[in-house]
Amino acid sequence: MDDVLDLARLQFAITAIAHFLFVALTLGLVTFVVVMQTRWAVTGKEAYRKQTRFWGQLYVINYALGIGTGLVMEFQFGLTWSGLTHFVGNVFGAPLAVETLVAFFAESTFLGLWIFGWNRMGRTLHTVLLWLVALTAYASVFFVLTANGFLQHPVGYKMRDGKAVLTSFGELLSNSNAVSASLHILSASLVLGSFFVIAVSAWHLRRRTGHEEFFWTSMKLALPVTPVLVLLTASLGGLQIGYSVKQTPTKYGTRSDRAQAAVDLFTAKFGPDNYFPPGISQTAEFVMIIPALFMMLVAVVALPFMIKRNLIRRRILLRFLGYALVLPYISVVSGWVFREVGRQPWTVYGVLKTKDAVTPGLTTGTVLTSLAVFGFLVLVLLIADWTLLTKFARRGPDAAQLGREPGADARPAAAPAAPDTADELADAPTF
Repeated sequence: MDDVLDLARLQFAITAIAHFLFVALTLGLVTFVVVMQTRWAVTGKEAYRKQTRFWGQLYVINYALGIGTGLVMEFQFGLTWSGLTHFVGNVFGAPLAVETLVAFFAESTFLGLWIFGWNRMGRTLHTVLLWLVALTAYASVFFVLTANGFLQHPVGYKMRDGKAVLTSFGELLSNSNAVSASLHILSASLVLGSFFVIAVSAWHLRRRTGHEEFFWTSMKLALPVTPVLVLLTASLGGLQIGYSVKQTPTKYGTRSDRAQAAVDLFTAKFGPDNYFPPGISQTAEFVMIIPALFMMLVAVVALPFMIKRNLIRRRILLRFLGYALVLPYISVVSGWVFREVGRQPWTVYGVLKTKDAVTPGLTTGTVLTSLAVFGFLVLVLLIADWTLLTKFARRGPDAAQLGREPGADARPAAAPAAPDTADELADAPTF
């Protein structure tokens, strides 16, 4: 049983982390695309339209491939964790059903209309569609974290015939653990989105690809707000910890005054066990914080070079800004590991142990096979995503297929062109 449990947990870790990598970039990038398209809707300037098409295409690529990892997660839930769904499915399934039927389907519908609505509808309506895409994406995250928040801090239920039954959907939605986690993850995703825009822009500025004005404008949008976003994320993380210390005290080990009392309660109710999480939980917490400090340092150091466009001439700094994209990825993954591993040995904290959430009768061979298949699928999706994002990011705005007018030539220019229409947006003198 221990082998089956360990393999099942490894499978969940792989699928959940892979899916979260897509989700975080999707949330962060769509927000910047919304800003770009809103500028276009208000001003009518072609430069903003061009920005929306380029960055929007990268967003759509990441979103589309991310759906695949979400489906893999659904399959592994049904195969490996039927003990969880049997015990708390009445509660856990409610927000996930709302997320699927309302948020995700609505988001996909609005996104489809936005993708195929280019050159077919007015700027205002087209922009409203993208706002709806972003809002439903935020709602989707909230409902998913409402379900996850119940696992961390179960509320709004009662036990009936050995199963958890939902008694208050309002209490479930207002769970402080879920609300604080939603805000923290949304802000962390914005940090990732800003570093993505910065990294791609830095690559083009360093390579002198012929679109300096275009990517300088993108850099001006993302870099100045990055320190604010990092501070906001840290502040919301502190708010989340404030709730978590009270609700899941064993996550923090002996640092929490409430931990021993919780252990005593669990021992009296469920018998002796190791109620503190594995050491990787504390390691993940440390790893989560360190990249955040470097992200702030990178942003603060680079900001003064925005004056008089000095950043364009600092090739080493531009190269470093490109490499810095790895920092928010490390931070968000570590934060998710800390949140999930930290509640062990519980699947539903203080209610259902992880070993009891595994599908009864699950064999080592079955879970090994599914682990290999699911692991291979998410690896393929991650490689495909990174390959396509790199390919289309390097091609630049001239190669953007999204929103291309019928008959227009979408091939990249054969040689660096003169500064494009983003000149209209540049406040500083031309480089």
